[in-house]
Amino acid sequence: MMLSALDLAPPAPDALPHLRVPPPGPLSREWLARLRAVESPNVTSIAHDFPVVWHSARGAAVRDVDGNTYLDATSAFGVALIGHSHPRVVAAANAQTQRLVHGMGDVHPTTVRIELLEALTRIAPGDLGHGVLCTGGSEAVEVALKTALLATGKAGVVAFSGSYHGLGHGALDATSRRDFRAPFAAQLARNTTWVPFPHPGRPPVGVAPAALLDYVLARVEASISHPAMGGVPVGAVLVEPIQGRGGSLVPPHGFLQRLRELCDRQGVLLILDEIFTGCGRTGHWFACEAENVVPDLLCIGKALGGGYPVSACLGRPHVMAAWGESTGEALHTSTFLGHPVAAAAALETLAVLREEDVPGRAQALGADLRARLAARLAGQPFVAEVRGRGLMMGVEFRDPATGAPAPRRAWSTVVHALQSGLLLLPAGIHGEVVQVTPPVVLTPAQVDALVEGLGRAVEQAEG
Repeated sequence: MMLSALDLAPPAPDALPHLRVPPPGPLSREWLARLRAVESPNVTSIAHDFPVVWHSARGAAVRDVDGNTYLDATSAFGVALIGHSHPRVVAAANAQTQRLVHGMGDVHPTTVRIELLEALTRIAPGDLGHGVLCTGGSEAVEVALKTALLATGKAGVVAFSGSYHGLGHGALDATSRRDFRAPFAAQLARNTTWVPFPHPGRPPVGVAPAALLDYVLARVEASISHPAMGGVPVGAVLVEPIQGRGGSLVPPHGFLQRLRELCDRQGVLLILDEIFTGCGRTGHWFACEAENVVPDLLCIGKALGGGYPVSACLGRPHVMAAWGESTGEALHTSTFLGHPVAAAAALETLAVLREEDVPGRAQALGADLRARLAARLAGQPFVAEVRGRGLMMGVEFRDPATGAPAPRRAWSTVVHALQSGLLLLPAGIHGEVVQVTPPVVLTPAQVDALVEGLGRAVEQAEG
């Protein structure tokens, strides 16, 4: 089927789902066959009913190569919080390409790199006044882990079940999912001890809900005070304020405050991975601000670049001082450090976040959307919970007879949603959660479409 130029023009930002052909359409299948011929087979999972090949996107709308239009309830892994191809971000990036596309990283700095670091320190909580710019979230976490080792002299880390911090070897060592770690176990440092993440709805067996925080924090303290046999001394605790890939898990209020107090008492650093939660998604600039907590190190990414690859690790000056001054060779750098175009996009993204009050809008829109989803899905036997904060939500699926996670039901929901023009992703330790993390630019009509589309997909799901 031949499509006109109009069919493949980018969609309107407020476009509603519209399918010309059942997805994946013939052109998507053709492109996927070409991809399979040239890409490592482990990168993209391809089945008869998933995925589709994207062509363009604006706002909350995505168009594939067959001319189908979808509502993106994923923000493309949380990146497009202010919408795909925000016109101000695109203009800033285009203007930068006319001046300078590439710089020289840690050798000859660019003005835009300096301006971005200044802007980040202005929005960061507390005294997080020194930073390192990176390309992706995993690298930002690895900078934080390196910093913790330099600052404390201790390589050990306490992290949490369900955590996801990236797939670089340093970040992977602290990521809890065994399926990611197992193939590379021989290369990992194995410096991480995991403790349960405080999931209010599912405390460990034998632990009363009221005692959950006490139990988890006692496990953290014991892991710091008495490393397991053969373990290394602990220098840092690494945590997501709200777990993202773990299933939009929100811990009880007070968790971060008490964790901060514990780290101070034990003399270890608190690292907050806000790559997903940061930049306004949860209703604050950073999720830790809901408890007035300032970490020692803060990792930022995803929404920061408005679609361009940029991340950062920010730290307290006395902690970052552990790196020492450069004598000509930076201990952590890369060819694309502070890439000028990505930095310009991030600068404009921060301006949009501030001027359009994205944190406040995310808080209000998220509360309304969560309530509407809970009402629409009420009575669905496999839906165990609708949870979240701001525009970071999850619908958890469990077998109503056994209470066991129901990942097949969640995945079937994702596939049925795609077939009705709604983009969603699975999450959770077992894949039992359908994650809902849309852009803040959803129109009322798009909210209606999201709620009804997810509701129908849940009703149609099998497994």
